[in-house]
Amino acid sequence: MRDIQNNTHHTLSEALEQLLQNSTRGELSIGDLCSAINDKGYGLLLIILSLPSALPIPAPGYSTPFGIAIALIGIQMLGGRRTIWLPKKIKVFKVKSSVASKMIQVGTRFIRTLERFIRPRLHTVYSGIGYSLAALLTIIMALLMILPIPLTNTFPASVIFLIGVGLTEKDGLFGIIAYSIGIVAVTLYALIIFIVVTQGLPAIDQVKGWLANVINV
Repeated sequence: MRDIQNNTHHTLSEALEQLLQNSTRGELSIGDLCSAINDKGYGLLLIILSLPSALPIPAPGYSTPFGIAIALIGIQMLGGRRTIWLPKKIKVFKVKSSVASKMIQVGTRFIRTLERFIRPRLHTVYSGIGYSLAALLTIIMALLMILPIPLTNTFPASVIFLIGVGLTEKDGLFGIIAYSIGIVAVTLYALIIFIVVTQGLPAIDQVKGWLANVINV
């Protein structure tokens, strides 16, 4: 099972800039994003859908629909599906043009910085069982994104973003980094869920304050 690839290779920043041109024409739906990059593979779509939560972009309300879309993509990756399918209710969810433009602008700048370090290597990380593990990790991280826990979307979204970069550029090092951050994310969520279960819902405010202090350090 391999990620879908286009015959003509473009850098990630070039692909995002092309999407930016489309986003200036009005609202973009998740379906529009799928249509625009369907031939470029699952990886680029994972990058786009994880951007609002992975990067410091003020875009509340997008984690749940994007998380659901990512989980469905992960399931299709795991099943070896060659084309992207999403239910109509998810495909019609629209991203405001201002949010889409900001999302892609910030993402493009960040990826331009990353591109100096990206190169094809460690191919076994995304081949065979490795690809299945990446798909499974994508599903787990997407489910964590969907959970209504404040200030905790960044970890799982970052993992998905790194998986997308690794898949698109065939860079297994990014996969290894994604797996490492994924372990931290699962541990963090397990701790938060344990605190809420043992101390009740009021503990959410305490967790939120603790996370805010950690982020601001």
